[in-house]
Amino acid sequence: MLGSAQIVAFVSTSDPPRSLAFYRDVLGLRLTEESPYALAFDCGGTMLRVQIVKHATVAPYTALGWEVKDIDATIKKLNKAGVAMERFPGMDQDKLGAWSPGGATKVAWFKDPQGHTLSLTQF
Repeated sequence: MLGSAQIVAFVSTSDPPRSLAFYRDVLGLRLTEESPYALAFDCGGTMLRVQIVKHATVAPYTALGWEVKDIDATIKKLNKAGVAMERFPGMDQDKLGAWSPGGATKVAWFKDPQGHTLSLTQF
């Protein structure tokens, strides 16, 4: 029934100005709508709605992720923009913060201003 429908991704914020600056200026997403209810961004053809709430609840797992062609270059660009990669005890992450579950796949994590965990994956 929904197999051909376009998906919409959601996260929340209680600090819209910081989230706007992060998603637009740091991550480079194009703002398509700004209202009292949400900030909407185009993310490679998928809509990301950053819902504006009084109290945001942050999940203890990855909320959003991006597939990238060159994870090392992407991490370096994010680092240059002031974004640090998360490090997790017990995970063998490389010097840039990427982890490999095996094969050519690499994954790295970072947080948005609200504390949502976001990820990069290179397959």
